[in-house]
Amino acid sequence: MGKREEYLEISKEITQFVGGMENIQGTAHCATRLRIVLKDDSLADLKKLENVNKVKGAFIAGNQLQLIFGAGLVNDVYAVFAEYTHTENMSLGDLKEQSAKKQNPLQAVIKALSDVFIGIMPAILAAALLMGLTGVLGNLEVVKNNESLYALNKLTSLASTGIFAILPMAVCYSAVKRFGGNPVLGMVVGAIMLDGSLANAYSVGSGTVTPEILHLFGLNVALVGFQGGIIIALMMGFVVAKLDQFFNKRIPDAVKLLVAPMLTVFLSTVLLFTCVGPAGRILSNGITGGLVWATEHLGVFGYALFGGIQQIIVITGLHHIIGAVEAQLIATTGFNFINPLMSVALMGQGGAVLGYLALNWKSVKARELCIPSFCSTLFGISEPAIFGVNLRYRYPLIGGCIGGAIAGAYVYFANLTALGFGTTALPGIAIVNPEHNGYVNYIAAHVIALAGGFLFAALLGKVMGKKQTEEAGQETENLPKAERKNFTGSIELTAPAAGRVCPVTESSDPTFSQKVMGDGIVVFPEQGEVKAPCDATVAFTYPGGHALGLELADGSSILLHCGIDTVNLQGKGFTVLVKEGQKVTRGELLLRFDKKFIEDSGYSSELLMIVSEVAEGRTLKVEDENTLTDQQTVAVLS
Repeated sequence: MGKREEYLEISKEITQFVGGMENIQGTAHCATRLRIVLKDDSLADLKKLENVNKVKGAFIAGNQLQLIFGAGLVNDVYAVFAEYTHTENMSLGDLKEQSAKKQNPLQAVIKALSDVFIGIMPAILAAALLMGLTGVLGNLEVVKNNESLYALNKLTSLASTGIFAILPMAVCYSAVKRFGGNPVLGMVVGAIMLDGSLANAYSVGSGTVTPEILHLFGLNVALVGFQGGIIIALMMGFVVAKLDQFFNKRIPDAVKLLVAPMLTVFLSTVLLFTCVGPAGRILSNGITGGLVWATEHLGVFGYALFGGIQQIIVITGLHHIIGAVEAQLIATTGFNFINPLMSVALMGQGGAVLGYLALNWKSVKARELCIPSFCSTLFGISEPAIFGVNLRYRYPLIGGCIGGAIAGAYVYFANLTALGFGTTALPGIAIVNPEHNGYVNYIAAHVIALAGGFLFAALLGKVMGKKQTEEAGQETENLPKAERKNFTGSIELTAPAAGRVCPVTESSDPTFSQKVMGDGIVVFPEQGEVKAPCDATVAFTYPGGHALGLELADGSSILLHCGIDTVNLQGKGFTVLVKEGQKVTRGELLLRFDKKFIEDSGYSSELLMIVSEVAEGRTLKVEDENTLTDQQTVAVLS
């Protein structure tokens, strides 16, 4: 089967299993996943979608049906699927708009918080990396005693603190931009939050500074800065954006440029000091205080609990809000103990994937699914592992949670923290706090998570995974037969038409001649009849009638393709005589084509027989000499 025909079959199956063409609102794709917004998610049959050829996992998240194909492959599948569903011109941004229309208020808030931090994440990661570097260099005697090295380390230290000094301003800027206002106004309000004339929030908190108190219509307003006020900056970003939108809609164009920004900044400042700021402080203190309380009172059990359930939170989508909490934690305490916990929780799921793979190594489908899923976890991406394997078979998810919990306890005893947030697993080592042998403990914690996830997934698979393992075996039975090894004997393939038979390298189409689709032959036919080269089952017939696929007894697949670029004829000149699923015998007539009409239309009438899939453990030998034949053996599968 040719790639395009294969992807068309995949597209048809996906469309069928999502509730039909009328249930599809839009489609797009990212680096690894085909993303589809459905009118009614309940119509999607995830079990059947997971078993579609090439699909490594299927799940619904963020109001999108997401089908995991993998990098590169998803681009090719999407091109065919979008054409088939008539959604070619939709961008990922358009899809997000469609998806957002279906979000409930909580989902919308969580998604917005996630979007705010995406824009400023590079600066935070860079600062955290520099902070870790200067922390290591600062302890070296050679750096302390060398003027140039000391100077470089000092400059590195300055570079590492910049973003954290203005983090509320950056967050306010990004939040206003996210909520649809003028981001420059967000920067202005952020600067007001950090104005030097205000009493420093940390100094006021320590009792060393007494702030000035204003009396505004009987309300006491303390002029205290908002250093570390990440939650407040998020709230103010929303306020500024909505005020900006409000005034721009209602103020006449003649004075809009002067009046709208002025009113937005002024009212935002009043709200900052009178209600938003005080409310935000209460919320921020509550979040930070709650986390600190949990570490002090729950101790190792709190860490183990978080490490155990964090990836469950990923399934719900609520994990996007954790970035805001981490930012607030760093601003308040200078360290982030959540990041290492998130990282080991992820690695526990990666270990569980390997545990599942160990139990099902003989399944080709399992290997295709698990190996790339595990590799993704190494770089901080857990969705393929979670949705493609662990949640699907349940016991690996539990095993991964146990591995994460054990590693979470180790994080507690090792006093492991991070200096930033936004990256985990292998990239996460760049933001580890080097104190308390941070780098060594970071590696050790991940090894524990990986081993724990592997061990408990394997054990649980032995105890409670019999049903799932049996299902995996059934899936292997349902795989394309090219992945089976239970066929013995040889299969002779005869020429599908009378005419001059040549190696496929003599085809006029470079895609076929370079064996991109597979090895085979090209027939320059004497007449317009195509016959079955062996006993087989019709796997598919192309709508235009110029191509069809056969599945052989050993699981190998054959593509019969009439003419080059004859898809442009839109079925004219072709008559298919068989249907999908029909069993045919060697020499049986499969289709007729009008050789003269094809050639008069300017197309080559050459007929290609391509063995697009060779069953595992089998070999294909193709005749490499030109012959003139009718039903003569031209290739052998053995």
